[in-house]
Amino acid sequence: MSDAGWREKIARAIRVSSHGMESSTNSGAQNYCWIEIGAGHGEMTEYLVRSGVPVYAVELDPPLIERLKRLASKHPNLTVVPGDVLEIDLRSLAAGRRIRLYGNLPYYITSPILHRFFSFADQIEEINIVIQLEVALRLAAQPGNKDYGYLSVATQFYTRPEFVLKLPPGAFSPPPEVASALVTLRLPGPGAQTAVGDAEEFLDFVKSCFGQKRKTLSNNLRQVAEPQRIRELLKELKLREDARAEQLSVAQFAAIYRAISSANPAAGPGSRT
Repeated sequence: MSDAGWREKIARAIRVSSHGMESSTNSGAQNYCWIEIGAGHGEMTEYLVRSGVPVYAVELDPPLIERLKRLASKHPNLTVVPGDVLEIDLRSLAAGRRIRLYGNLPYYITSPILHRFFSFADQIEEINIVIQLEVALRLAAQPGNKDYGYLSVATQFYTRPEFVLKLPPGAFSPPPEVASALVTLRLPGPGAQTAVGDAEEFLDFVKSCFGQKRKTLSNNLRQVAEPQRIRELLKELKLREDARAEQLSVAQFAAIYRAISSANPAAGPGSRT
């Protein structure tokens, strides 16, 4: 993030700007930490350390790590963590504290990183990420929207997403070919109160529902149950018999999953066979 004006806007949005910082008295300063993913040159890291809470700057690039270590020598609450976010144990880093995440995520691995975050959902308080605009729209999309898909459901199962800021290519150096956006994902999401058992199996089921987007659920779920049985279950749940995945909310997916599971408890809809 090369543009100072946009850095300040992001800092204000995530409450680490000196112009809009949370009071340490009100925020329970000792009960959470910041983990920054891909800290880079440390521009946003400098905002995070001002919060006074522990900050863990995760970075993979050796030259950037050395620069971050120089920054850490000036800030006792900053720890540099060399490594890959897809391998680092965020729970161990936090050491019992609640986690607030910030990161400017590489566009080509946004989805794997998000799923990695979700595996620590019980300890994460919020996720603040700068990502490609197209992906940001997918995370926050509602049923019936053209951007709504599996990643929308997975994100909205674990979190409550908010589209915060659209960022132009000129906010970065060098500028990317696409626009970006800041999205805040607050936890817990609806999944915390949804009785679906194994979350991964439930999301495997959701992925099957989106198998071929133009097909109805009864067709996409042929390996789970006979199409006629799926249509009967949808009717019992007061849903259209020709319903498609892109029309359903997280709660409706959960209701269908539970209905199929109770009908066939020995081999649930998320079974990996």
